[in-house]
Amino acid sequence: MTDPSPDPEPPRSECSSTASPGATDPDAASERMEAVRRCEALLFAAETPLSVADLAQRLGAGVDVAACLARLEADYADRGINLVRVGGRWQFRTAADLAHLMRREVDETRKLSRAGVETLAIVAYHQPVTRAEIEDIRGVSISKGTLDVLLAAGWIKPRGRRQTPGRPLTYGTTDAFLVDFGLDSLDALPGLADLKAAGLLDSVDAAFDRLGPDAADDADDADDADDADDEADDERDAVTETSHQDEATLGDLAAGRRGPAPGQEGS
Repeated sequence: MTDPSPDPEPPRSECSSTASPGATDPDAASERMEAVRRCEALLFAAETPLSVADLAQRLGAGVDVAACLARLEADYADRGINLVRVGGRWQFRTAADLAHLMRREVDETRKLSRAGVETLAIVAYHQPVTRAEIEDIRGVSISKGTLDVLLAAGWIKPRGRRQTPGRPLTYGTTDAFLVDFGLDSLDALPGLADLKAAGLLDSVDAAFDRLGPDAADDADDADDADDADDEADDERDAVTETSHQDEATLGDLAAGRRGPAPGQEGS
């Protein structure tokens, strides 16, 4: 008669912990499960991925960290959150096939720069206007980025080329500009009287006070001139002077809307 073969050794748990000599099997299983739970909690709360050494230091001696990680990796394999290894460290991450649920569109509000406001006002009141004319009215050069921002916002667009030497590109406002600023048409843009009533031209008056009474008289004479081109020249010079005094505002630039820039085509 042959001796019966010895019973196979029971499989070893994936996550083991050194038990005390008198510990029973239920006690050992409880310790293993507790080690998995603590490892899970550390990984869940960590702001950055954790290494095996990091986990071992926090879980204490006698815990098989690798086995705990294998258990958690298997438990979370088919769930919305997976335990993944990145750069030799471990971290919970959203399942790759659910990444589209985490995406959302956020409207980012950006304040338009002073140069952008001035440029937009010039285009609105003097369109179609070239870049050189914008710089002439502002009294300073304009960076390409300023026009790019307004183009990207959809507030201005190219309006064709001026039939002059060099054929410079002209710019005008768009329908989106009217919608965003609550205007029915360009005729609804505030006039000089409206801007004064709103106090938007106070800085212009202050600039004239510093320049002296002659400058204010010249501006008044320009307002009464019959020649539209001469009137535009005078008012544009006044705006340039206030810009040099660092007092130009949206209202300052809007004051020249009644006369088109010299050589300007009809809208």
